[in-house]
Amino acid sequence: MPTFASAEVNHMRLHVLPSKQFKTYSLAVYMGVPLNEDTVTTTALIPYVLRRGNVNFPETKQFRERLDDLYGAGFNFDIVKRGNYQIVILRMDIVDDTYLSSESNSLLQEAIQFMADTLLRPVLEDGKFKESYVRAEKETLRKRIASIVNNKIQYAAERCIAEMCKDEPYRLSPLGIADDLDGIDASQLYDAYRRLLDQACFDIYIVGNTTLEDVEPLIRREFDLERSKLSVYEPVRDRIQAVEPREVIERLDVNQGKLNMGLRAYVTYGDDAYPAALLYNGLLGGYPHSKLFIHVREKESLAYYASSRYDGHKGILTIQTGIEIANKEKAEAIIRQQLEDLKQGRFEEDELDKTKAMIINTLHEMNDSAFEQIGYHFNTVLSGRTRSKQELIDQIQAADAAAVVEIAKQVELDTVYFLRNDEGGEAGQ
Repeated sequence: MPTFASAEVNHMRLHVLPSKQFKTYSLAVYMGVPLNEDTVTTTALIPYVLRRGNVNFPETKQFRERLDDLYGAGFNFDIVKRGNYQIVILRMDIVDDTYLSSESNSLLQEAIQFMADTLLRPVLEDGKFKESYVRAEKETLRKRIASIVNNKIQYAAERCIAEMCKDEPYRLSPLGIADDLDGIDASQLYDAYRRLLDQACFDIYIVGNTTLEDVEPLIRREFDLERSKLSVYEPVRDRIQAVEPREVIERLDVNQGKLNMGLRAYVTYGDDAYPAALLYNGLLGGYPHSKLFIHVREKESLAYYASSRYDGHKGILTIQTGIEIANKEKAEAIIRQQLEDLKQGRFEEDELDKTKAMIINTLHEMNDSAFEQIGYHFNTVLSGRTRSKQELIDQIQAADAAAVVEIAKQVELDTVYFLRNDEGGEAGQ
């Protein structure tokens, strides 16, 4: 199976996966900076403004028409949180020239130029971003941040993390802080953009019918950044110790309660125990056969949903459930019992086998998506731990019940967060 070939170009990392599996070329640019309250909002706003146009296609209508001209090329962006980093991701996919009869220039070459122009040669006026674009995109981002409260599942998940990590950068949303938007003008945002280009950890990915040798000269020419050094990610080393679990109750106008829990696993992607941590999360709440789903939802009918999630770059687990407000105490007790059962090794071998099969199936499915393969490779860059999918599959297969119990014994409950309505109890409780 082909693997990514990598090189350093203009103090950036270039990764190319030669593949004839897909009928398209997939391009992605990852720019990562440490989560920081002073910069999180400007960093989040930058891709919104960049997608409005570039120096060759300055109007948004022209920008979109250019994508149509490139045989319906796709372009989008995302802003995510991975460990203690805020990552801006630009993605583009375009048809492989092999499937066209056109004798025009290489579409891959044109896609690289379009991506580079969009990122490095934005629309400017008076040496700064275009005022009207900044003003409009501030409102777009403001609405997106505000919309989170309308999705109570997402809201409760983010509030639980914010409370659990209230003294850590991880508390910050990658979308930034709505109140900070008013203080950002076009000039300030452009300065922040220049710092991002110079200081961010920078990874460029290309997947398709090409090679590193073919695209490296194109990247060197189009991404002609004068960066001072190659920035690298620092894996999470902090070990915030959970002491006594803290309970936070928040009241909003809701009909259904959201009981969330934050737990510290102290195992990250770069650790040898990472495969066992994946299995632990799968047994706890990753799948329909998991303990939370079976005991909280199916047997006791206490929850509309019940699951767990593991952030392998931070070493944190979260549990999320939607329950009747009156069932909070009973649901919490059953969840705690599932955590204790895993510590005591109270699970069957076939549960472990099912979990292994589900995780391995997910890893195999990544092969069907170029961007999933890029995302997997980026995990190795971010963590500093090279681990091929096959190596991870072998490690998951080799992990036994004792390895999962070892993870369970070190997992500590940090925060219990409950979103409920205004009825009953004392104000603020």
